Amino acid sequence: MNICLFKPEEIGKPLDIKDERAVHLLKILHKGEGDSFAAGIIGGKAGRATITRLDLHEEKSADGRKSFKKGTISFDFVGESDGKLLYPLKMIVGFPRPIQLKRLLRDMAGLGVCEIHLTATELGEKSYLQSDLARSDSGYGMLLEGCEQAASTHIPKLFMHDSLAKCLDFLENADFCVGGASSASASSASGKFLKAALDNVGASESLVSFMARNWGQNKALCGALAAIGSERGWTQGERALLEERGYSRLCMGSRVLRTETAATVAASLILGAMGFLN
Repeated sequence: MNICLFKPEEIGKPLDIKDERAVHLLKILHKGEGDSFAAGIIGGKAGRATITRLDLHEEKSADGRKSFKKGTISFDFVGESDGKLLYPLKMIVGFPRPIQLKRLLRDMAGLGVCEIHLTATELGEKSYLQSDLARSDSGYGMLLEGCEQAASTHIPKLFMHDSLAKCLDFLENADFCVGGASSASASSASGKFLKAALDNVGASESLVSFMARNWGQNKALCGALAAIGSERGWTQGERALLEERGYSRLCMGSRVLRTETAATVAASLILGAMGFLN
């Protein structure tokens, strides 16, 4: 946790010492009264917080046999910047295994993509969409963890779709720019953006050469979309659909990668070509 993130309504209110953020401050960072730490408002300012008061005491159970630590941490927060803005890259990912999805969401948030679109695919395992991670707020929790690691206040948006066709339809009708997107490269929904579909079968060229040839040459480009299949890849029907919607089929070498690895590598290569990792 390289930054403690708070909801706007939490600023100015004491933090219970049982909260995981308080545990991190007291047991990992060993902070005390007068000490400061990196903090930020989710979706807003990043800055420093200073502990103004530690109210710690012990309480006993009703039978008097056990004692429990109770208390709160009071702090002041000063915003110093608008935080690390998200990058104009949206990732379409065939729904992976839940354990892979946890890592994928943390990594995508850490890299700073603006949106992740999880979609069912024809060869994907349908039961994954019924996992607790997909049907609860756990996905947001993984994104939050990734942002805490990256010291970022802006959380990528997470969407889920029943099919690739519905996912692509949604993206065709959605504004490209989202809250927290980088204003340097994404300024309006009317701008053009690159569409890349990663595929080991019949790829027209590599993602590296595609980005080098296209990004920077066309001043009208404002961002990119990248599609990664599920662990069994795309079907011929899905390939045809992607090509029909303007996605170029690209490869990242001859090795077959796990879904979450492919997503992380693809996002890194695209953001690097865009100049955001310089």
